[in-house]
Amino acid sequence: MRPPVAIIPLLLAFSAFPVSAQNIQHISGEVVPGAEWQQTLPESVGYSSAMLEAVRGWLKTQDTDIMMVIVQGRVIFSYGDVSHTSTIASVRKSVLDMLYGADVFKNDSNDADLDKTVKQLGLDDKLPFLPIEEKATLIQLMASRSGIYMPTGNADQAKTMGVAFEKLTGKDIYQALQTDLATPLGMQDYVLSRQKKVYSSESLHPGYPMSLSTRDMARLGLLMLDCGQWNGKTIIFCDWARYSTYLRTPFRDINPTGFRNYGEPGRWGYGFLWWVWDEQMFPGDTYIGFLQGAYTAAGTGGTYITVIPAKDMVVVHQVDIDKDYRAYVSPSSYIAILSMIANANCGDNCKATSGPKAHGPGVHE
Repeated sequence: MRPPVAIIPLLLAFSAFPVSAQNIQHISGEVVPGAEWQQTLPESVGYSSAMLEAVRGWLKTQDTDIMMVIVQGRVIFSYGDVSHTSTIASVRKSVLDMLYGADVFKNDSNDADLDKTVKQLGLDDKLPFLPIEEKATLIQLMASRSGIYMPTGNADQAKTMGVAFEKLTGKDIYQALQTDLATPLGMQDYVLSRQKKVYSSESLHPGYPMSLSTRDMARLGLLMLDCGQWNGKTIIFCDWARYSTYLRTPFRDINPTGFRNYGEPGRWGYGFLWWVWDEQMFPGDTYIGFLQGAYTAAGTGGTYITVIPAKDMVVVHQVDIDKDYRAYVSPSSYIAILSMIANANCGDNCKATSGPKAHGPGVHE
């Protein structure tokens, strides 16, 4: 079950919409999907269908290909073909963090591996480490605070952490994704044979791009929201899930400086391979804002897995960069999408509307 959250009311102004029915009964309790995701009317979990349809209109003006909104483990909104798979870019780093939690750090016994240096892990590449860089540890790599110069920056760091995972576990990353996450979570669209490593002449370390569907990424987000638990079974050590999504680098210290544009609405700091909203939950898991305590996986073009504990919510937003490498939904546009979802909250005053009904999985525009 999800950790309980003590709610301090969030003051938001909502627009009025015509209604055609009396207040409806709210659903209580959380679920996890079985072979298929459960759908529910948004009003049953405190959201306005009419206002979510306004989100749909906004998405049509963007390069968004697919999106899902999950509340209490149920789908309240979907856009596009949620079964479609495409490259998830740097979202794979957060998936790798989950693999570390499912395999390497599934209990306290392997914590010492976090302090192993790049030399101890055998991560030498064609460009040798400087003496000072040899002291960098796995924990520093995962927090993007190693200080190691890599020609292509984050791409090389991701390769290095992938190699470290395979050395520590003796497993292929894609096979581990199959056995440790895809199978236990009942992923519907993960195909092992479609996952291919990329090799280059500049590095001994291959890249490990991943291709996932929106509805399968939603399962990953729900697993993190539930602190590594899935239908009563521990998939990821809960302490690791919390540890990874704890703010380590605040927004003001993020580098390069392009990631901390004070003129933009986003305020993401960094944890372990996850971007973390720069305002943690208050003690006792209390909050005063929609995104307080939130964290997200983020990939080139605008693919996200965003976990919002304050609202028991997962939002997955996918841009198909395989179809068009130039496709792009800006961070500020994505924050606007999240804000529209936040403002669709109607709490205990929800009324069923005469507008479009909730969409199920499949192709919707």
